[in-house]
Amino acid sequence: MDIASRADQIGWTENPQAADGAEPPPAAESADEQNGKPQRRKGRRRSTSHLKAVPETLKLREEIKAAAERFIEPIDKSQPFTRDELEQLGRKFLEQIGQPEKYLGFVMVMLGNFFWKRQLLAIPFERRMLLLPHCLKHAEGCPAEYDEFGLDCEKCGACSIADYKVRAEQLGYKVLVAEGSPIVLKIIVEGYVDGIVGVACLNVLEKAIDKILLAGVPSYAIPLHSGDCKNTTLDEAWVWDVLEKYEPLPEPQTNSYVPMMRESNRLFTERFDTLVPRLRSNTPEKAASPLGQTEDAAYDWLANGGKRFRPFITLAAFDAASEGNRLKAAADEQDAATFGDDVSRVAIAIETFHKASLVHDDIQDDDLFRYGRQTLHRSHGLGPAINIGDYLIGLGYRLVNSTAKTLGPDVACDIVDNMASAHIRLCDGQGAEMAWQNAPDWNISPLDALQIYALKTSPAFEAALYAGLRMAGPIDAYAEVIPQFCRQLGVGFQILNDLNDWRGDQNNKLVAGQDALALRPTVLLALALQSASDEQKRDLEQILGSAEEDDQLRLGRLRRIFSATGAFEKARALVDKSRQRAEAIADDVEPEELRKLLYFLVDTVLAEEDEPLPVADESQPLVSLPIV
Repeated sequence: MDIASRADQIGWTENPQAADGAEPPPAAESADEQNGKPQRRKGRRRSTSHLKAVPETLKLREEIKAAAERFIEPIDKSQPFTRDELEQLGRKFLEQIGQPEKYLGFVMVMLGNFFWKRQLLAIPFERRMLLLPHCLKHAEGCPAEYDEFGLDCEKCGACSIADYKVRAEQLGYKVLVAEGSPIVLKIIVEGYVDGIVGVACLNVLEKAIDKILLAGVPSYAIPLHSGDCKNTTLDEAWVWDVLEKYEPLPEPQTNSYVPMMRESNRLFTERFDTLVPRLRSNTPEKAASPLGQTEDAAYDWLANGGKRFRPFITLAAFDAASEGNRLKAAADEQDAATFGDDVSRVAIAIETFHKASLVHDDIQDDDLFRYGRQTLHRSHGLGPAINIGDYLIGLGYRLVNSTAKTLGPDVACDIVDNMASAHIRLCDGQGAEMAWQNAPDWNISPLDALQIYALKTSPAFEAALYAGLRMAGPIDAYAEVIPQFCRQLGVGFQILNDLNDWRGDQNNKLVAGQDALALRPTVLLALALQSASDEQKRDLEQILGSAEEDDQLRLGRLRRIFSATGAFEKARALVDKSRQRAEAIADDVEPEELRKLLYFLVDTVLAEEDEPLPVADESQPLVSLPIV
């Protein structure tokens, strides 16, 4: 089944919510779809956080489950669904079976399950993970304790966790009792498992859809009956329905970027010492010497920590412009895609520049931690950290230049020139931010802030994408597309970063809104100033200009002003605009493999949390509490 047919099945439209309520034109009437191009959803993603009802009776749940399996059977499975596509399909399915919208989250899980079930069952048991929630445990008297991977459970008969865990481990599964743990995707990318059987509440499954389904990880989820995290229940037969079954397939049905992600990871694990050999720190004695310490610290910083997303972009772009041969070959084995040494060194160089910028950025912001450990200027001292950052910049240029003989001097020179341009623009953006901090201009406009964002964030995406495409061949066809696309990607990413700061980060124990107190020219601040009254402007200057007041009180006051001026919603609208513009640019890109990659980048980089932004309660007084 081709992409146009799948688009018709899903109901892709240019305008899914017509103002007059009329049905959108049929998908077959789209000129782009006649050419085989799916038209992406252009409207703002609607929150589904409130649509998490689980059908009340087992009979109804079984009926919906069976109907979902029949519904998904004819759907094209060559490409994984995005969350938006799955939502559209879920709404279409609910309408067809005559069930209310409140079950949307539940049916999205069911549809996702049967999209992936055959491929999951074809994965050997030892390549699967069973992910269980800690809320299934018997809360009172549970003898198990938590370790770094979650609940260290042993069979005691008090709850059902051990029943699944013991049987799964006998079959060869890796078992993790840690609901919603961010370690799951990391375990997949590092090559330990290829598929997931998961038990979780709908709230947790909602958050997992963007990351797990979009990455193309075969998965099957069993929803808990409630999300209150207190001795909840589930349909246990649904777990056994997949846990003990293995049914091989002749070949994978769905393309996935997981092999490419694994190769990006392998560059810094299995292949790192070969691709970037040490010169002055190749023995413990040399590493401890004055001449070896800088290289040793720089290599350690480069090889460890981070998602390696920018090297992934470079590898994926190179492969997409080369007809996707490596990705297709790797998909057959669900293994890493293999690239030549020179292409791999350029991908490492992209990460080298990124890591160098983080060293210097942490110094400028005096951040305490990065990747779960002390920042370099805290662990090594200010002067050595600056030097390590500079060393990484030199190492990046040396890596690119080393490829000139194989890739050609013109290719190497073009990549170096593009990286140098990206480096300068990043410094321009960071310099503008620091200059504003030293002399705040309270008349800053949203456009001013967006320009700083574009300079600070977009160049890294652009350098990664450019390098991959240039290694694959001439770049003329993409000369305008790359900077335009990456500008939208970078700006939207930075705005999302500001918004997510207000949602907090429980995994890293960060306080919501903490970054907002730093005196920076953010879009949220510019949007608030644009609509603020004179009194609110004076309050903003006082809140951000003085650190004498209690931080929680300052955050409360800042939240009230941002809410009252509509800054949060306006910022979300700007993210939507960036997403729409990036997708519109991608719509016309050829070849198809590259267009799919650009869509994937939009869906991953600009994926917004489906959680409400803070709303200030004007009825509650803001007071500073005494410290006891």
